[in-house]
Amino acid sequence: MRVIAGDAKGRPLLGPAGPFTRPMQDKIKEALFSMLWSLDVDGLKVLDLYAGTGAIGIEAMSRWGAAATFVDGNEAACNVVRKNLDRTGFSGDAQVRRMSVERYIETPNQPFDVIFLDPPYADPDIEATLLKLAKSTLIQSGTVVAIGHWPKLELPEEIGRLSLLRRRCHGDSCFSIYEADLPPAEGDDGAAATRDLSG
Repeated sequence: MRVIAGDAKGRPLLGPAGPFTRPMQDKIKEALFSMLWSLDVDGLKVLDLYAGTGAIGIEAMSRWGAAATFVDGNEAACNVVRKNLDRTGFSGDAQVRRMSVERYIETPNQPFDVIFLDPPYADPDIEATLLKLAKSTLIQSGTVVAIGHWPKLELPEEIGRLSLLRRRCHGDSCFSIYEADLPPAEGDDGAAATRDLSG
């Protein structure tokens, strides 16, 4: 693994600390950031949930000069993130938090410009996690949320305040990009609505 572009382009990154982490492949990461570029997305404040090796958040820091927060519940993974931040020289602009993603989402925090999620591909609770994120203080109008997932996972076009912008699949890996709109009107329960994206 390596940083693909930006200030730390070409810097090698440490791989996962164990089988609990499946990092996004470089070709998928490049496709994701190309898609974000085509949508004119960048961010000064980035959140990397299920951080694993930190490769996605570090790529954002390298390209955009962003400050980033990395969240992972596994201590070994957090140690890899810290080492990769040291390797790329970004430690001073980053925070690494060892805690579950669910707990972090439920903790009051300032909103972020861009939020990445690369959860376990077969995570049955990821849609519920997205809905909690959509209702959280981490989201503001215009926040972009990018999530990596496997092709068999059908994520909704709208979930809470999040509306799907693009979805792209490469082999056995997919990513979906959402954007947050204004807070829901009073009485709106934010329930997910599934729509057919084929048209």
